[in-house]
Amino acid sequence: MSDGRLSVFKTYKLYVGGKFPRSESGRVYEVTDSKGKWLANAPQSSRKDARDAVVAARKAFGGWSGATAYNRGQILYRVAEMLEGRREQFVREVADAEGLSKSKAAAVVDAAVDRWVWYAGWTDKIGQVVGGANPVAGPFFNLSTPEPTGVVAVLAPQESSFLGLVSVVAPVIATGNTAVVIASAEAPLPALSLGEVLATSDLPGGVVNILSGKTAELAAPLASHQDVNAIDLTGADAALAKELEIAAADNLKRVRRPQAVDGGDWSADPGTHRLTAFLETKTVWHPTGALGASGSSY
Repeated sequence: MSDGRLSVFKTYKLYVGGKFPRSESGRVYEVTDSKGKWLANAPQSSRKDARDAVVAARKAFGGWSGATAYNRGQILYRVAEMLEGRREQFVREVADAEGLSKSKAAAVVDAAVDRWVWYAGWTDKIGQVVGGANPVAGPFFNLSTPEPTGVVAVLAPQESSFLGLVSVVAPVIATGNTAVVIASAEAPLPALSLGEVLATSDLPGGVVNILSGKTAELAAPLASHQDVNAIDLTGADAALAKELEIAAADNLKRVRRPQAVDGGDWSADPGTHRLTAFLETKTVWHPTGALGASGSSY
């Protein structure tokens, strides 16, 4: 073989509706590593791309929220399987994105794979934790069950380009929501590669949509969008978060504000708080009938 072979550079694209479009605007921006070395040109998404992603997420919501929790768990586990098979690629991308050694990047990728497995296990259990039968005074069954909120806009963490990303996306879809994700502006490549994994992991198109570009430019139309039901502001700074929260109030979006833990150790036990952040509780009353002497009418 000739040593003069030219490398094949990867073209990174968005992931919207199960497909890989370039930005509608045709814009790209340079992504560099921690030392300023050029890595790739990433799509710079436009407001139109953000609106298209919402349409795709809404279209996918009925099927995804209607799937059994067990089936959603199978699909999330399949994501972990696919990531395991492409581990070396993600180790390289995370190392470049975050300026980590190969061994530290490998630990981050392993933790991200494990995080998918963690949330896969929770899909058919969270309903038992946060739902249940309520004691009421009267001849009624009173049952509370969690339901997904709907389309969730997710601002991924800026510093943790992969583990942090997985930590905010997986719980949103584990509970039956669909997501429009804005990747880390400075380090979007692991997120865009994740789209390729999701596309081959049995996850229906539109359940997760991944955009790269300027966080504030993309978040503004999503926060004010009337068909977005909730927004996770993890990747926003204090000034942007306040601005987006005001915009989100217009249609009473559920808002998850940035919290101190978000900028901390993403490898820590995630708990269940992100699973419950975008769940609504539906309570149903059902008459039991007239109670006889035995305490039951059946």
